[in-house]
Amino acid sequence: MNDNKSFLDSIEPANFIEEFIIDDLKNNCVKKVHTRFPPEPNGYLHIGHAKAILLSYGIAKVFNGKFNLRFDDTNPETEDTEYVENIKNDLRWLGVDWEDREFYASDYFDQLYQWAEKLILEGKAYVCELSPEEVSQYRGTPQVPAKSPYRDRPIQESLDLFRRMKAGEFPDNSLTLRAKIDLASPNMHMRDPIMYRIKRHHHHRTGDKWCIYPTYDWAHGQSDYIEGITHSLCTLEFEVHRPLYDWFIDQIKDSDYRPRQIEFARLNLTYTVMSKRKLLRLVKEGFVSGWDDPRMPTVAGMRRRGVPPEAIKLFVEKVGYAKRENVIELELLEWATREVLNKTAIRVMGVVNPLKVVITNYPDNQTEWLDAINNPEDHSCGTRKVPFSKVLYIEQDDFMETPPKKFYRLSPGTEVRLRYAYFIKCTDVIKDQNGNIIEIHCTYDPQTKGGNAPDGRKVKSTLHWVSANHALEAEIRLYDKLFTKENPDETQEGQDFTEFINQNSLIIKKGFIEPYLKDAKHLDRFQFERIGYFCVDYDSTADHLVFNKTVSLKDEWAKITQK
Repeated sequence: MNDNKSFLDSIEPANFIEEFIIDDLKNNCVKKVHTRFPPEPNGYLHIGHAKAILLSYGIAKVFNGKFNLRFDDTNPETEDTEYVENIKNDLRWLGVDWEDREFYASDYFDQLYQWAEKLILEGKAYVCELSPEEVSQYRGTPQVPAKSPYRDRPIQESLDLFRRMKAGEFPDNSLTLRAKIDLASPNMHMRDPIMYRIKRHHHHRTGDKWCIYPTYDWAHGQSDYIEGITHSLCTLEFEVHRPLYDWFIDQIKDSDYRPRQIEFARLNLTYTVMSKRKLLRLVKEGFVSGWDDPRMPTVAGMRRRGVPPEAIKLFVEKVGYAKRENVIELELLEWATREVLNKTAIRVMGVVNPLKVVITNYPDNQTEWLDAINNPEDHSCGTRKVPFSKVLYIEQDDFMETPPKKFYRLSPGTEVRLRYAYFIKCTDVIKDQNGNIIEIHCTYDPQTKGGNAPDGRKVKSTLHWVSANHALEAEIRLYDKLFTKENPDETQEGQDFTEFINQNSLIIKKGFIEPYLKDAKHLDRFQFERIGYFCVDYDSTADHLVFNKTVSLKDEWAKITQK
Protein backbone atom coordinates (compact mmCIF):
# COMPACT_ATOMS: atom_id res chain seq x y z
CA MET A 1 0.00 0.00 0.00
CA ASN A 2 2.85 2.36 0.86
CA ASP A 3 4.48 1.67 -2.50
CA ASN A 4 1.21 2.44 -4.24
CA LYS A 5 0.77 5.66 -2.25
CA SER A 6 4.30 6.70 -3.11
CA PHE A 7 3.61 6.00 -6.79
CA LEU A 8 0.41 8.05 -6.73
CA ASP A 9 2.11 10.92 -4.90
CA SER A 10 4.72 11.00 -7.66
CA ILE A 11 2.10 11.67 -10.33
CA GLU A 12 1.49 15.31 -11.18
CA PRO A 13 -2.11 15.26 -12.46
CA ALA A 14 -2.44 16.87 -15.88
CA ASN A 15 -6.22 17.37 -15.70
CA PHE A 16 -9.29 16.92 -13.54
CA ILE A 17 -9.75 13.33 -14.77
CA GLU A 18 -6.35 12.25 -13.48
CA GLU A 19 -7.16 13.95 -10.16
CA PHE A 20 -10.39 11.96 -10.02
CA ILE A 21 -8.58 8.68 -10.71
CA ILE A 22 -5.86 9.38 -8.13
CA ASP A 23 -8.60 9.89 -5.52
CA ASP A 24 -10.27 6.63 -6.61
CA LEU A 25 -7.03 4.72 -6.20
CA LYS A 26 -6.12 6.33 -2.87
CA ASN A 27 -9.59 5.58 -1.49
CA ASN A 28 -9.50 2.00 -2.82
CA CYS A 29 -12.53 2.60 -5.04
CA VAL A 30 -10.57 0.74 -7.70
CA LYS A 31 -7.47 -1.45 -7.51
CA LYS A 32 -6.25 -1.01 -11.10
CA VAL A 33 -7.06 1.50 -13.83
CA HIS A 34 -8.67 0.07 -16.94
CA THR A 35 -9.83 2.36 -19.79
CA ARG A 36 -11.18 1.86 -23.28
CA PHE A 37 -11.83 3.65 -26.57
CA PRO A 38 -15.16 2.59 -28.14
CA PRO A 39 -15.45 3.93 -31.72
CA GLU A 40 -18.47 3.12 -33.86
CA PRO A 41 -17.15 1.77 -37.20
CA ASN A 42 -19.42 3.96 -39.33
CA GLY A 43 -16.81 6.42 -40.59
CA TYR A 44 -13.21 7.53 -40.23
CA LEU A 45 -11.81 8.95 -37.00
CA HIS A 46 -11.41 12.72 -36.84
CA ILE A 47 -9.20 14.88 -34.65
CA GLY A 48 -11.87 14.99 -31.94
CA HIS A 49 -11.62 11.23 -31.68
CA ALA A 50 -7.83 11.58 -31.55
CA LYS A 51 -8.22 13.77 -28.47
CA ALA A 52 -10.44 11.13 -26.83
CA ILE A 53 -8.21 8.19 -27.70
CA LEU A 54 -5.05 9.94 -26.51
CA LEU A 55 -6.79 10.66 -23.19
CA SER A 56 -8.00 7.10 -22.54
CA TYR A 57 -4.78 5.49 -23.73
CA GLY A 58 -2.61 8.07 -21.98
CA ILE A 59 -4.34 7.56 -18.64
CA ALA A 60 -3.88 3.80 -18.85
CA LYS A 61 -0.16 4.41 -19.45
CA VAL A 62 0.20 6.97 -16.64
CA PHE A 63 -1.35 4.62 -14.08
CA ASN A 64 0.23 1.39 -15.43
CA GLY A 65 -3.24 0.14 -16.23
CA LYS A 66 -4.95 -1.67 -19.09
CA PHE A 67 -6.47 -0.29 -22.26
CA ASN A 68 -9.10 -1.83 -24.55
CA LEU A 69 -10.06 -1.02 -28.11
CA ARG A 70 -13.73 -1.91 -28.45
CA PHE A 71 -15.79 -1.33 -31.56
CA ASP A 72 -19.37 -0.27 -30.82
CA ASP A 73 -20.84 -2.24 -33.72
CA THR A 74 -24.52 -2.24 -32.80
CA ASN A 75 -25.87 -0.51 -35.92
CA PRO A 76 -25.14 -2.76 -38.93
CA GLU A 77 -26.78 -0.42 -41.44
CA THR A 78 -23.94 2.09 -41.27
CA GLU A 79 -20.96 -0.05 -40.24
CA ASP A 80 -18.33 -1.71 -42.36
CA THR A 81 -15.04 -3.59 -42.05
CA GLU A 82 -13.41 -0.78 -44.11
CA TYR A 83 -14.03 1.55 -41.19
CA VAL A 84 -12.78 -1.01 -38.67
CA GLU A 85 -9.48 -1.46 -40.49
CA ASN A 86 -9.02 2.26 -41.00
CA ILE A 87 -9.65 3.02 -37.34
CA LYS A 88 -7.01 0.46 -36.35
CA ASN A 89 -4.59 1.94 -38.88
CA ASP A 90 -5.17 5.43 -37.46
CA LEU A 91 -4.57 4.27 -33.90
CA ARG A 92 -1.32 2.52 -34.82
CA TRP A 93 -0.17 5.70 -36.55
CA LEU A 94 -0.97 7.70 -33.40
CA GLY A 95 1.21 5.30 -31.43
CA VAL A 96 -1.62 3.54 -29.60
CA ASP A 97 -0.92 -0.07 -28.64
CA TRP A 98 -3.88 -2.17 -27.55
CA GLU A 99 -1.93 -5.45 -27.83
CA ASP A 100 -4.41 -8.33 -27.72
CA ARG A 101 -7.18 -6.27 -26.12
CA GLU A 102 -9.39 -5.79 -29.18
CA PHE A 103 -13.10 -6.31 -28.60
CA TYR A 104 -16.46 -5.69 -30.24
CA ALA A 105 -19.88 -4.99 -28.74
CA SER A 106 -21.08 -7.80 -31.01
CA ASP A 107 -18.91 -10.16 -28.92
CA TYR A 108 -21.51 -9.65 -26.18
CA PHE A 109 -24.76 -9.92 -28.13
CA ASP A 110 -25.67 -13.23 -26.48
CA GLN A 111 -24.97 -11.93 -22.99
CA LEU A 112 -26.83 -8.68 -23.64
CA TYR A 113 -29.83 -10.66 -24.85
CA GLN A 114 -29.80 -12.83 -21.69
CA TRP A 115 -29.64 -9.73 -19.50
CA ALA A 116 -32.55 -8.22 -21.45
CA GLU A 117 -34.66 -11.30 -20.66
CA LYS A 118 -33.62 -10.92 -17.02
CA LEU A 119 -34.98 -7.37 -16.96
CA ILE A 120 -38.24 -8.50 -18.56
CA LEU A 121 -38.66 -11.25 -15.94
CA GLU A 122 -38.00 -8.70 -13.16
CA GLY A 123 -40.68 -6.37 -14.58
CA LYS A 124 -38.06 -3.79 -15.59
CA ALA A 125 -38.48 -4.05 -19.38
CA TYR A 126 -41.38 -4.60 -21.75
CA VAL A 127 -42.13 -4.96 -25.44
CA CYS A 128 -43.67 -1.84 -26.98
CA GLU A 129 -45.65 -1.60 -30.22
CA LEU A 130 -45.44 2.16 -30.67
CA SER A 131 -43.92 3.30 -33.94
CA PRO A 132 -40.87 5.62 -33.82
CA GLU A 133 -43.20 8.51 -34.66
CA GLU A 134 -45.60 7.59 -31.84
CA VAL A 135 -42.74 7.25 -29.33
CA SER A 136 -41.68 10.78 -30.24
CA GLN A 137 -45.28 11.99 -30.08
CA TYR A 138 -45.81 10.50 -26.59
CA ARG A 139 -42.41 11.66 -25.30
CA GLY A 140 -43.88 14.58 -23.35
CA THR A 141 -41.94 17.64 -22.18
CA PRO A 142 -39.75 18.27 -19.12
CA GLN A 143 -42.96 19.33 -17.35
CA VAL A 144 -45.35 16.80 -18.96
CA PRO A 145 -44.76 13.04 -18.41
CA ALA A 146 -44.39 10.70 -21.35
CA LYS A 147 -47.00 8.04 -22.18
CA SER A 148 -46.47 4.38 -22.99
CA PRO A 149 -49.63 2.27 -23.31
CA TYR A 150 -47.69 -1.01 -23.31
CA ARG A 151 -45.57 -0.58 -20.15
CA ASP A 152 -48.00 -2.65 -18.05
CA ARG A 153 -47.97 -5.55 -20.51
CA PRO A 154 -47.77 -8.88 -18.62
CA ILE A 155 -44.23 -10.15 -18.10
CA GLN A 156 -44.77 -13.47 -19.91
CA GLU A 157 -46.37 -11.70 -22.87
CA SER A 158 -43.39 -9.36 -23.20
CA LEU A 159 -40.99 -12.30 -22.86
CA ASP A 160 -42.83 -14.24 -25.58
CA LEU A 161 -42.89 -11.23 -27.92
CA PHE A 162 -39.21 -10.51 -27.31
CA ARG A 163 -38.24 -14.07 -28.15
CA ARG A 164 -40.37 -13.90 -31.30
CA MET A 165 -38.67 -10.60 -32.19
CA LYS A 166 -35.35 -12.44 -31.98
CA ALA A 167 -36.77 -15.28 -34.11
CA GLY A 168 -37.63 -12.79 -36.87
CA GLU A 169 -41.42 -13.03 -36.75
CA PHE A 170 -42.07 -9.28 -36.99
CA PRO A 171 -41.27 -6.57 -39.56
CA ASP A 172 -38.45 -4.10 -39.03
CA ASN A 173 -39.18 -1.33 -36.50
CA SER A 174 -42.60 -2.78 -35.62
CA LEU A 175 -41.69 -3.66 -32.03
CA THR A 176 -39.09 -2.48 -29.52
CA LEU A 177 -37.94 -3.57 -26.11
CA ARG A 178 -38.01 -0.68 -23.64
CA ALA A 179 -36.65 -0.34 -20.12
CA LYS A 180 -39.32 0.41 -17.52
CA ILE A 181 -37.91 3.31 -15.53
CA ASP A 182 -39.73 6.63 -15.07
CA LEU A 183 -42.03 8.31 -17.59
CA ALA A 184 -42.05 11.51 -15.54
CA SER A 185 -38.27 11.85 -15.15
CA PRO A 186 -36.95 15.33 -15.97
CA ASN A 187 -34.13 13.51 -17.77
CA MET A 188 -35.76 12.49 -21.05
CA HIS A 189 -33.27 9.63 -21.48
CA MET A 190 -34.80 7.92 -18.42
CA ARG A 191 -38.31 7.86 -19.88
CA ASP A 192 -38.47 4.16 -20.74
CA PRO A 193 -35.57 4.16 -23.23
CA ILE A 194 -35.41 1.67 -26.08
CA MET A 195 -33.08 -1.26 -25.51
CA TYR A 196 -33.66 -3.28 -28.71
CA ARG A 197 -35.08 -2.62 -32.16
CA ILE A 198 -35.73 -4.88 -35.13
CA LYS A 199 -33.29 -4.34 -38.02
CA ARG A 200 -32.79 -6.91 -40.74
CA HIS A 201 -29.36 -6.01 -42.00
CA HIS A 202 -26.23 -8.05 -42.56
CA HIS A 203 -23.73 -7.45 -39.78
CA HIS A 204 -20.03 -7.21 -40.67
CA ARG A 205 -19.14 -9.78 -37.99
CA THR A 206 -22.24 -11.74 -36.96
CA GLY A 207 -23.68 -12.00 -40.47
CA ASP A 208 -27.43 -12.69 -40.40
CA LYS A 209 -27.55 -14.33 -36.98
CA TRP A 210 -29.41 -11.41 -35.44
CA CYS A 211 -32.35 -9.34 -36.60
CA ILE A 212 -32.63 -7.42 -33.32
CA TYR A 213 -29.83 -5.12 -32.21
CA PRO A 214 -29.13 -3.40 -28.88
CA THR A 215 -29.11 0.39 -28.71
CA TYR A 216 -25.99 2.30 -27.71
CA ASP A 217 -27.31 3.00 -24.20
CA TRP A 218 -28.04 -0.66 -23.53
CA ALA A 219 -24.84 -2.07 -25.04
CA HIS A 220 -22.31 0.53 -23.95
CA GLY A 221 -22.29 0.35 -20.16
CA GLN A 222 -22.80 -3.41 -20.15
CA SER A 223 -19.81 -3.85 -22.45
CA ASP A 224 -17.76 -1.73 -20.03
CA TYR A 225 -18.96 -3.95 -17.19
CA ILE A 226 -18.08 -7.19 -19.00
CA GLU A 227 -14.57 -5.94 -19.78
CA GLY A 228 -13.85 -4.65 -16.29
CA ILE A 229 -13.49 -1.02 -17.33
CA THR A 230 -12.94 1.21 -14.31
CA HIS A 231 -13.24 4.65 -15.91
CA SER A 232 -15.45 5.20 -18.93
CA LEU A 233 -14.25 8.49 -20.42
CA CYS A 234 -16.55 10.24 -22.88
CA THR A 235 -17.48 13.69 -24.12
CA LEU A 236 -19.95 16.05 -22.46
CA GLU A 237 -22.94 15.21 -24.64
CA PHE A 238 -23.11 11.87 -22.79
CA GLU A 239 -23.42 13.53 -19.38
CA VAL A 240 -27.22 13.33 -19.56
CA HIS A 241 -26.88 9.62 -20.39
CA ARG A 242 -24.94 8.91 -17.18
CA PRO A 243 -28.00 8.24 -14.95
CA LEU A 244 -29.17 5.68 -17.52
CA TYR A 245 -25.66 4.21 -17.76
CA ASP A 246 -25.68 3.77 -13.98
CA TRP A 247 -29.24 2.42 -13.86
CA PHE A 248 -28.51 -0.30 -16.40
CA ILE A 249 -25.31 -1.28 -14.54
CA ASP A 250 -27.31 -1.54 -11.30
CA GLN A 251 -29.68 -4.05 -12.91
CA ILE A 252 -26.97 -6.50 -13.98
CA LYS A 253 -24.03 -6.14 -11.56
CA ASP A 254 -23.40 -9.00 -9.13
CA SER A 255 -20.60 -7.40 -7.08
CA ASP A 256 -19.50 -4.03 -5.71
CA TYR A 257 -17.60 -3.33 -8.93
CA ARG A 258 -19.03 -0.79 -11.31
CA PRO A 259 -17.43 1.32 -14.08
CA ARG A 260 -17.55 5.09 -13.59
CA GLN A 261 -18.44 7.43 -16.43
CA ILE A 262 -16.51 10.73 -16.55
CA GLU A 263 -17.21 13.41 -19.15
CA PHE A 264 -14.93 16.01 -20.68
CA ALA A 265 -15.39 18.74 -23.28
CA ARG A 266 -15.20 17.56 -26.86
CA LEU A 267 -12.95 19.23 -29.39
CA ASN A 268 -14.48 21.98 -31.52
CA LEU A 269 -12.24 23.49 -34.20
CA THR A 270 -12.76 26.65 -36.26
CA TYR A 271 -13.45 26.35 -40.01
CA THR A 272 -14.29 22.68 -39.51
CA VAL A 273 -17.24 20.32 -39.06
CA MET A 274 -16.87 17.31 -36.78
CA SER A 275 -20.22 15.60 -37.25
CA LYS A 276 -19.76 12.18 -38.90
CA ARG A 277 -23.04 12.72 -40.70
CA LYS A 278 -21.76 15.95 -42.23
CA LEU A 279 -18.36 14.48 -43.02
CA LEU A 280 -20.10 11.59 -44.77
CA ARG A 281 -22.09 14.08 -46.83
CA LEU A 282 -18.89 15.84 -47.89
CA VAL A 283 -17.57 12.49 -49.12
CA LYS A 284 -20.75 11.19 -50.77
CA GLU A 285 -21.65 14.47 -52.47
CA GLY A 286 -18.16 14.93 -53.89
CA PHE A 287 -17.10 18.06 -52.01
CA VAL A 288 -13.90 16.17 -51.15
CA SER A 289 -12.13 13.24 -52.77
CA GLY A 290 -12.73 10.86 -49.85
CA TRP A 291 -12.42 10.39 -46.11
CA ASP A 292 -8.66 10.89 -46.39
CA ASP A 293 -8.85 14.09 -48.43
CA PRO A 294 -6.17 16.38 -46.94
CA ARG A 295 -8.81 19.05 -46.29
CA MET A 296 -10.79 16.75 -43.99
CA PRO A 297 -10.34 16.86 -40.19
CA THR A 298 -10.01 13.07 -40.19
CA VAL A 299 -6.86 11.44 -38.86
CA ALA A 300 -6.40 9.84 -42.28
CA GLY A 301 -6.81 13.22 -43.99
CA MET A 302 -4.28 14.90 -41.72
CA ARG A 303 -1.83 12.05 -42.20
CA ARG A 304 -2.15 12.41 -45.98
CA ARG A 305 -1.70 16.17 -45.69
CA GLY A 306 1.59 15.61 -43.88
CA VAL A 307 0.66 16.40 -40.27
CA PRO A 308 2.91 14.24 -38.02
CA PRO A 309 1.31 12.25 -35.18
CA GLU A 310 3.58 14.12 -32.75
CA ALA A 311 1.93 17.38 -33.86
CA ILE A 312 -1.53 16.02 -33.07
CA LYS A 313 -0.29 14.96 -29.63
CA LEU A 314 1.25 18.39 -29.03
CA PHE A 315 -1.97 20.07 -30.17
CA VAL A 316 -4.09 17.93 -27.85
CA GLU A 317 -1.70 18.62 -24.98
CA LYS A 318 -2.03 22.37 -25.52
CA VAL A 319 -5.83 22.16 -25.77
CA GLY A 320 -6.03 20.11 -22.58
CA TYR A 321 -9.08 18.43 -21.04
CA ALA A 322 -11.75 20.48 -19.32
CA LYS A 323 -15.44 20.36 -18.41
CA ARG A 324 -16.36 23.51 -20.34
CA GLU A 325 -17.01 23.49 -24.10
CA ASN A 326 -14.94 25.90 -26.18
CA VAL A 327 -13.83 26.38 -29.77
CA ILE A 328 -10.15 26.00 -30.59
CA GLU A 329 -8.47 28.11 -33.25
CA LEU A 330 -7.32 26.11 -36.26
CA GLU A 331 -4.10 28.13 -36.05
CA LEU A 332 -3.13 26.24 -32.90
CA LEU A 333 -3.07 22.97 -34.86
CA GLU A 334 -0.99 24.69 -37.55
CA TRP A 335 1.39 25.99 -34.88
CA ALA A 336 1.83 22.50 -33.42
CA THR A 337 2.49 21.13 -36.91
CA ARG A 338 5.20 23.73 -37.56
CA GLU A 339 6.77 23.10 -34.17
CA VAL A 340 7.28 19.42 -34.97
CA LEU A 341 8.15 19.75 -38.66
CA ASN A 342 10.66 22.53 -38.00
CA LYS A 343 12.71 20.07 -35.96
CA THR A 344 12.29 17.05 -38.24
CA ALA A 345 11.67 18.04 -41.87
CA ILE A 346 14.49 18.08 -44.44
CA ARG A 347 14.85 21.47 -46.15
CA VAL A 348 14.68 21.44 -49.94
CA MET A 349 14.05 23.98 -52.66
CA GLY A 350 10.95 23.91 -54.79
CA VAL A 351 9.34 26.55 -56.99
CA VAL A 352 5.53 26.58 -57.11
CA ASN A 353 4.98 29.49 -59.55
CA PRO A 354 8.08 29.34 -61.74
CA LEU A 355 9.70 32.27 -63.48
CA LYS A 356 12.64 31.53 -65.77
CA VAL A 357 15.95 33.23 -64.97
CA VAL A 358 18.89 33.21 -67.40
CA ILE A 359 22.28 34.14 -65.94
CA THR A 360 23.86 35.66 -69.02
CA ASN A 361 27.48 35.67 -67.83
CA TYR A 362 27.46 32.10 -66.49
CA PRO A 363 29.18 29.42 -68.66
CA ASP A 364 26.71 27.68 -70.97
CA ASN A 365 27.46 24.04 -70.15
CA GLN A 366 28.67 24.34 -66.58
CA THR A 367 27.02 22.73 -63.56
CA GLU A 368 28.15 23.27 -60.01
CA TRP A 369 27.04 21.05 -57.14
CA LEU A 370 26.63 23.22 -54.08
CA ASP A 371 26.44 22.11 -50.46
CA ALA A 372 23.03 22.63 -48.84
CA ILE A 373 22.07 22.09 -45.20
CA ASN A 374 19.35 19.48 -44.71
CA ASN A 375 18.05 20.82 -41.39
CA PRO A 376 19.65 23.66 -39.43
CA GLU A 377 17.71 22.48 -36.35
CA ASP A 378 19.33 19.03 -36.51
CA HIS A 379 22.89 18.92 -37.79
CA SER A 380 22.86 15.11 -37.72
CA CYS A 381 20.73 15.30 -40.87
CA GLY A 382 23.87 16.36 -42.74
CA THR A 383 24.05 18.08 -46.12
CA ARG A 384 23.13 17.38 -49.72
CA LYS A 385 24.33 18.55 -53.14
CA VAL A 386 22.22 21.00 -55.13
CA PRO A 387 22.93 21.62 -58.85
CA PHE A 388 23.44 25.19 -60.08
CA SER A 389 23.54 26.17 -63.76
CA LYS A 390 22.94 28.97 -66.25
CA VAL A 391 19.12 28.69 -66.35
CA LEU A 392 17.12 28.67 -63.14
CA TYR A 393 13.56 28.98 -61.90
CA ILE A 394 12.55 31.35 -59.12
CA GLU A 395 9.12 32.21 -57.74
CA GLN A 396 7.12 34.72 -59.78
CA ASP A 397 6.31 36.56 -56.53
CA ASP A 398 10.03 37.14 -55.98
CA PHE A 399 10.26 39.47 -58.99
CA MET A 400 8.53 42.75 -59.79
CA GLU A 401 9.32 44.92 -62.77
CA THR A 402 8.05 48.07 -61.04
CA PRO A 403 8.30 47.30 -57.36
CA PRO A 404 6.61 49.30 -54.58
CA LYS A 405 8.56 50.78 -51.72
CA LYS A 406 10.13 48.23 -49.36
CA PHE A 407 10.02 45.45 -51.97
CA TYR A 408 13.44 43.93 -51.30
CA ARG A 409 13.35 41.00 -53.66
CA LEU A 410 14.46 40.96 -57.29
CA SER A 411 13.68 43.84 -59.65
CA PRO A 412 15.55 45.54 -62.53
CA GLY A 413 18.88 46.85 -61.29
CA THR A 414 18.63 45.28 -57.81
CA GLU A 415 20.85 42.57 -56.38
CA VAL A 416 19.74 39.57 -54.31
CA ARG A 417 21.33 36.45 -52.92
CA LEU A 418 20.46 32.99 -54.24
CA ARG A 419 20.34 30.47 -51.41
CA TYR A 420 23.69 28.57 -51.14
CA ALA A 421 24.84 30.17 -54.43
CA TYR A 422 25.68 33.69 -55.63
CA PHE A 423 24.53 37.29 -55.77
CA ILE A 424 22.61 38.04 -58.95
CA LYS A 425 21.43 41.33 -60.48
CA CYS A 426 18.53 41.72 -62.94
CA THR A 427 19.57 43.31 -66.24
CA ASP A 428 16.69 42.64 -68.61
CA VAL A 429 13.04 41.59 -68.71
CA ILE A 430 11.72 39.46 -71.59
CA LYS A 431 8.01 39.63 -72.43
CA ASP A 432 5.71 37.89 -74.89
CA GLN A 433 3.57 39.72 -77.48
CA ASN A 434 0.87 40.31 -74.85
CA GLY A 435 3.25 42.01 -72.49
CA ASN A 436 3.53 39.08 -70.06
CA ILE A 437 6.92 38.47 -68.49
CA ILE A 438 8.23 35.10 -69.65
CA GLU A 439 11.82 35.28 -68.37
CA ILE A 440 14.34 37.64 -66.87
CA HIS A 441 18.06 38.02 -67.54
CA CYS A 442 20.56 38.48 -64.76
CA THR A 443 24.29 38.58 -64.16
CA TYR A 444 26.01 36.86 -61.28
CA ASP A 445 29.07 37.77 -59.24
CA PRO A 446 31.39 34.74 -59.15
CA GLN A 447 33.13 36.21 -56.09
CA THR A 448 30.01 35.73 -53.96
CA LYS A 449 29.83 31.92 -53.99
CA GLY A 450 28.20 30.69 -50.83
CA GLY A 451 26.22 33.89 -50.47
CA ASN A 452 28.77 36.38 -49.15
CA ALA A 453 30.56 39.23 -50.93
CA PRO A 454 34.31 39.67 -50.34
CA ASP A 455 33.89 43.44 -50.36
CA GLY A 456 31.34 43.23 -47.56
CA ARG A 457 28.35 44.56 -49.50
CA LYS A 458 24.95 43.43 -48.25
CA VAL A 459 21.71 42.44 -49.93
CA LYS A 460 18.30 42.53 -48.29
CA SER A 461 16.80 39.34 -49.70
CA THR A 462 17.68 35.68 -50.22
CA LEU A 463 15.69 33.73 -52.82
CA HIS A 464 15.20 30.01 -53.29
CA TRP A 465 15.58 28.54 -56.78
CA VAL A 466 16.04 25.34 -58.78
CA SER A 467 18.25 24.59 -61.76
CA ALA A 468 16.05 24.32 -64.86
CA ASN A 469 18.15 21.56 -66.45
CA HIS A 470 18.06 19.41 -63.34
CA ALA A 471 14.67 20.23 -61.83
CA LEU A 472 11.92 17.64 -61.55
CA GLU A 473 8.43 18.63 -62.58
CA ALA A 474 5.87 18.08 -59.83
CA GLU A 475 2.18 18.54 -59.20
CA ILE A 476 1.86 20.83 -56.20
CA ARG A 477 -1.45 20.72 -54.36
CA LEU A 478 -2.03 23.83 -52.29
CA TYR A 479 -4.61 23.24 -49.56
CA ASP A 480 -6.49 25.85 -47.56
CA LYS A 481 -9.38 25.80 -45.09
CA LEU A 482 -12.32 23.73 -46.37
CA PHE A 483 -14.83 26.36 -45.18
CA THR A 484 -14.92 30.13 -45.47
CA LYS A 485 -16.95 30.52 -42.28
CA GLU A 486 -15.37 30.18 -38.86
CA ASN A 487 -18.30 28.10 -37.62
CA PRO A 488 -19.89 26.34 -40.62
CA ASP A 489 -22.30 24.55 -38.26
CA GLU A 490 -23.87 27.91 -37.49
CA THR A 491 -26.56 28.26 -40.16
CA GLN A 492 -29.70 30.30 -40.52
CA GLU A 493 -33.05 28.87 -41.55
CA GLY A 494 -32.86 27.59 -45.12
CA GLN A 495 -29.05 27.51 -45.14
CA ASP A 496 -26.88 24.43 -45.45
CA PHE A 497 -23.34 24.11 -44.12
CA THR A 498 -22.11 23.18 -47.61
CA GLU A 499 -22.87 26.74 -48.74
CA PHE A 500 -19.72 27.78 -46.88
CA ILE A 501 -17.38 25.46 -48.78
CA ASN A 502 -14.21 27.30 -49.79
CA GLN A 503 -14.03 27.04 -53.58
CA ASN A 504 -10.29 27.76 -53.38
CA SER A 505 -9.53 25.15 -50.73
CA LEU A 506 -7.51 23.22 -53.32
CA ILE A 507 -5.37 24.86 -56.01
CA ILE A 508 -3.17 22.67 -58.19
CA LYS A 509 0.06 24.04 -59.62
CA LYS A 510 2.78 22.69 -61.90
CA GLY A 511 6.04 23.40 -60.11
CA PHE A 512 9.67 22.35 -60.11
CA ILE A 513 11.69 20.74 -57.33
CA GLU A 514 15.33 19.90 -56.85
CA PRO A 515 16.50 16.39 -57.94
CA TYR A 516 17.14 15.35 -54.33
CA LEU A 517 13.42 14.53 -54.13
CA LYS A 518 13.28 12.01 -56.97
CA ASP A 519 13.30 9.02 -54.58
CA ALA A 520 10.97 10.53 -51.95
CA LYS A 521 8.42 8.03 -50.66
CA HIS A 522 4.74 8.44 -49.87
CA LEU A 523 4.14 10.66 -46.83
CA ASP A 524 7.78 11.80 -46.61
CA ARG A 525 7.75 15.35 -45.24
CA PHE A 526 9.88 18.29 -46.36
CA GLN A 527 10.15 22.01 -45.91
CA PHE A 528 10.13 23.85 -49.23
CA GLU A 529 12.32 26.74 -48.17
CA ARG A 530 10.50 30.07 -47.84
CA ILE A 531 7.15 28.48 -48.84
CA GLY A 532 5.97 25.89 -46.35
CA TYR A 533 5.90 22.24 -45.40
CA PHE A 534 4.92 19.59 -47.94
CA CYS A 535 4.58 15.83 -48.07
CA VAL A 536 4.49 13.24 -50.84
CA ASP A 537 0.93 12.24 -51.72
CA TYR A 538 -0.29 8.68 -52.26
CA ASP A 539 -0.93 9.60 -55.92
CA SER A 540 2.76 10.31 -56.47
CA THR A 541 4.71 8.02 -58.81
CA ALA A 542 8.24 8.06 -60.23
CA ASP A 543 6.85 9.58 -63.43
CA HIS A 544 4.39 11.96 -61.79
CA LEU A 545 5.49 13.46 -58.49
CA VAL A 546 2.72 14.90 -56.30
CA PHE A 547 3.25 17.02 -53.18
CA ASN A 548 0.63 18.22 -50.72
CA LYS A 549 1.08 21.47 -48.86
CA THR A 550 0.79 20.73 -45.15
CA VAL A 551 1.08 24.22 -43.70
CA SER A 552 2.73 27.49 -44.61
CA LEU A 553 5.73 28.94 -42.80
CA LYS A 554 3.66 31.92 -41.72
CA ASP A 555 2.79 31.54 -38.04
CA GLU A 556 -0.68 33.00 -37.52
CA TRP A 557 -0.87 31.48 -34.06
CA ALA A 558 2.08 33.52 -32.84
CA LYS A 559 0.27 36.66 -33.97
CA ILE A 560 -2.89 35.65 -32.15
CA THR A 561 -1.06 34.95 -28.88
CA GLN A 562 0.68 38.31 -29.06
CA LYS A 563 -2.57 40.29 -29.33
